[in-house]
Amino acid sequence: MSMPSDIGIIDCMIGFPAQDFSQYEFIRKQLNDPQSRDSFDFPVEYMFKNVPKDLYGVENPIDVTLHEMDRFNVEIGLIGSGGDVSQQALKDHPDRFIGCGNVDPNDGMEGIRRMVQEYEELGVRAFATFPAGCNPQVPIDHAKYYPIYAKCCELDVPIFCCAGVPGPRLPMACQHVERIDQVMYDFPELVFVTRHGCEPWEKLAMKLMLKWPNLYYSTSAFAPKYYPEDIVNYANTRGADKIIYAGYFPFGLSLERIMTDMPNVPFKDDVWPKFLRENAKKVLKLDT
Repeated sequence: MSMPSDIGIIDCMIGFPAQDFSQYEFIRKQLNDPQSRDSFDFPVEYMFKNVPKDLYGVENPIDVTLHEMDRFNVEIGLIGSGGDVSQQALKDHPDRFIGCGNVDPNDGMEGIRRMVQEYEELGVRAFATFPAGCNPQVPIDHAKYYPIYAKCCELDVPIFCCAGVPGPRLPMACQHVERIDQVMYDFPELVFVTRHGCEPWEKLAMKLMLKWPNLYYSTSAFAPKYYPEDIVNYANTRGADKIIYAGYFPFGLSLERIMTDMPNVPFKDDVWPKFLRENAKKVLKLDT
């Protein structure tokens, strides 16, 4: 049950230190409580200890992330494709980084056209969305999302979607895990990967993964110490092919914190390769 040291890990949520914290302005605009809006640099700072703020503003953010990846045997990282730094990383290091486009259903057909452009020009292999962070919020199963899901099916790429209570102090109803059920029914071809834990509905997420072949769970924004027990148990029983490693560097966790905790996760021996690499490789179609 010990974590193997010879696997080239695929991290399904990683990024680069930004120059400042302005990337979170889209969330800050929607916050009502003064602490989150005025005191926190990072909108969910109340949830995380030792946020790697010292890395923000570094001269060579791509080098910083590559250095951390090399330290902890992370071979490939799934990164957001927006911004000059990410696009430079995709251009200079195609063997280390895979692009993931961000989608907001409020953008309508302009957003759909942008999906196609990023797929064709940047080679993105996935899209990601944050229903609670959209302004206005859009529920996971809302009609506005359906053109996005349809386009993901057409392009044959997965969507990574935040589900469960959001970290920022925003309303949660739009991310209730039960909403995924209708989406999977309407889009059986869609590969849907949850982000950020699905709490407190992780048991429901497990049941839905048993039900829907193309539904997966990624561990983004959680230190391994806090992986939900039901999810670990599911991976060790019927769900070995459904649980995918994703980190949260440098947004709220350091890779050192993640990988220091990781060996203590009680995965079975045959689960580790799937969790750290094989499941992501399948979902992202890295053999093609």
